[in-house]
Amino acid sequence: MRHQHAITVGPVRFRIGADWAAPIAALRALYAGYPDEERVPDCTVRLTAPRPWRRLVRPAVTISGDYWLPDTVPLPLAQGLVAAEMGMNLQVALGWRRHLLLHAAALERDGRVLLLAGASGSGKSTLAALLMLAGWRFLGDEFALVGREDGCIHPFPRPASLKNAAIAVVRAAGGVIAAEIPGTPKGRIGYVRPPAAALARMAEPAPPALLLLPRFGAAEAVAAVPPSEAFVRLTQASTNYVALGEAGFVALTRLIAAVPVCAIDYPDSAAALRLVERLWAEARR
Repeated sequence: MRHQHAITVGPVRFRIGADWAAPIAALRALYAGYPDEERVPDCTVRLTAPRPWRRLVRPAVTISGDYWLPDTVPLPLAQGLVAAEMGMNLQVALGWRRHLLLHAAALERDGRVLLLAGASGSGKSTLAALLMLAGWRFLGDEFALVGREDGCIHPFPRPASLKNAAIAVVRAAGGVIAAEIPGTPKGRIGYVRPPAAALARMAEPAPPALLLLPRFGAAEAVAAVPPSEAFVRLTQASTNYVALGEAGFVALTRLIAAVPVCAIDYPDSAAALRLVERLWAEARR
């Protein structure tokens, strides 16, 4: 790979290589302040041209690495940072086995962790960014890493990824968009860097206290979710539950037994923050 950079996020060390300098320069800027260490990378991401001539003529980026998906559509070089982030997600989703992975945001306060699990569009990344701005410790918004031995949530604080209208919402709340890329397959994407304090503590796991399943765009409502339903929904939110076998079953069963689970519907971010604070206070009694 002509250009490359290594990044450590929580327990994962990535090596990202590219045919071009621009995506690597964008990654260096976005991940400035992350720890620099000398150890063998756990995951490799490659950003390459689909054909040799596409390095120069209408340059386009394909994503590969330790794991790859066939028939993916290349992205324009101007979206190289998005491709790098997608590549990092792909390697962790398909290759990581040291923790149970949940597609969820995680934030810590008073030594306990709030989990937000939801499908794309549910608003969990926006809510996680707003809570981060409100002083919660940011553990991540893409994957929650559930410890197989201790049941704790291990930080994986990559920059929060926001889409379209969420960018303005977070910016209005005082957030700084470190990088913004228009015209991606998911529309405009903006990244919010975690605070330095979150990076300084990204080797500190914490036990979970509450799991919320948010849904944006509906009238305000809260409903307790029975453990059986929560279990099934989280198996669907995990990329490695099946691959872990018994270890995944044990980890997920322990998580469900340890925390209350609620589904929350909300019409706007103010209602969401109010519901989170109320349910967090109830869970901590």
